[in-house]
Amino acid sequence: MSVAAGTPRRVVLLGGGYVTLHAYGAIVRRLRRRVRRGDVEIVVVSADDVHNFHGFTGEVAAGRLPAHLTQTPLVEAMPYARVLHARVRHVDLHRQAVTYAPADGSAEATVRYDALVVGTGAAEPLDDVEGLADRGVTLRRPGGLRALAEQAAAAGDDGRPVVVVGGGLAGVELAAALADRVGPTPPPSVVLVHGGDRVVPALHDEQPRLAARCVAELARLAVDVRTGTRVVAADAHAVTLSDGTRIPAGTVLATTGQRPVPLPGLEPLARDARGRILTQRDLRVTPVAARGASNVWAAGDAAAVLHPRSGTPVPANALWAIKAGDQVGRNVAHTLRGRPGRPFRYLGLGAAASFGTGRGVADLYGVPITGWVAWLLRLGFFLRFMPSRSRAVRIPFALVRAGSGRAVRGGRHRADVVRA
Repeated sequence: MSVAAGTPRRVVLLGGGYVTLHAYGAIVRRLRRRVRRGDVEIVVVSADDVHNFHGFTGEVAAGRLPAHLTQTPLVEAMPYARVLHARVRHVDLHRQAVTYAPADGSAEATVRYDALVVGTGAAEPLDDVEGLADRGVTLRRPGGLRALAEQAAAAGDDGRPVVVVGGGLAGVELAAALADRVGPTPPPSVVLVHGGDRVVPALHDEQPRLAARCVAELARLAVDVRTGTRVVAADAHAVTLSDGTRIPAGTVLATTGQRPVPLPGLEPLARDARGRILTQRDLRVTPVAARGASNVWAAGDAAAVLHPRSGTPVPANALWAIKAGDQVGRNVAHTLRGRPGRPFRYLGLGAAASFGTGRGVADLYGVPITGWVAWLLRLGFFLRFMPSRSRAVRIPFALVRAGSGRAVRGGRHRADVVRA
């Protein structure tokens, strides 16, 4: 599938997240002249028209940053691509075609491809809990970050606590940010519900000292942590737990794990027990009986990307999606040049979180770090990976203004919690 003069090739990228953005960047860096001449066309099909950078979700929830500073229009982030704001209706692996429904309601259309990248990610399985699809706010659906900002601004106004469902790192960060924003009002302003025996279980396994620090910060912020129980139902007034407890809830935020976004037509692809597309070392999809899958790549939350050393699936977080997206883009470019792809070799970096200015925790290559050093490392790291330089420059100034008491509209209390 090498690029020959006068023979345009089309790469279709599905999704508007980290995988798509970084695959695009890697392709353009290696094939810039051919892309600009039109020898290689890049088409992006995304249900959202912006790239949501989730690194600063905590600051958005805490009222320290406006949501728009963490969102970059896809047409701005990928200027050499044709961006289609649309939902994928069907992928025909044999015909190498994607059928999509434009967001403006116009007629469905089809785009053919020579290379396909699946980066549609995953979403919280809200339908598994009665009523949660109607009540729950989630970041992984189109418009989720804007909805979070709106709900966070009104948190606590009706006297009912915010209920955060899920005690992974994302849930802990959101709970802490909202508790600091609303303030220590009796009864607790934020309730964190987690089905496991302890929150941030992955961090407990790798860095028990840092996990203990996270638990201590939740206690400092008066977050009511409920472990060993699950939310089994939600209605307009409350959530019901598996132990029979009913908790009044003004806002419900769901961080309850992930399920790959289903794409009709990709059912023949090999998958793991969690429904993620199996990939080879070069991130092509694993060969199956279906024809037409040899030029399909997958990465991010939609795929089971194997760690190059352990052979187990890599964590589902932004950095792994970024690095896998980079490798997918490089390999697509190699393939368009008639060269073989190369294996994914990234080994990981760590994790970071912040529970207030100067109150950071970080795991950097297995080394635990806390305090100001961790907080500054996390800040610099996230700014480095923001797709918009102009927005990245504005974020530190916005945080300084918020820290001096001039928080964004709707903010009432100081907080600073982020994802890594």
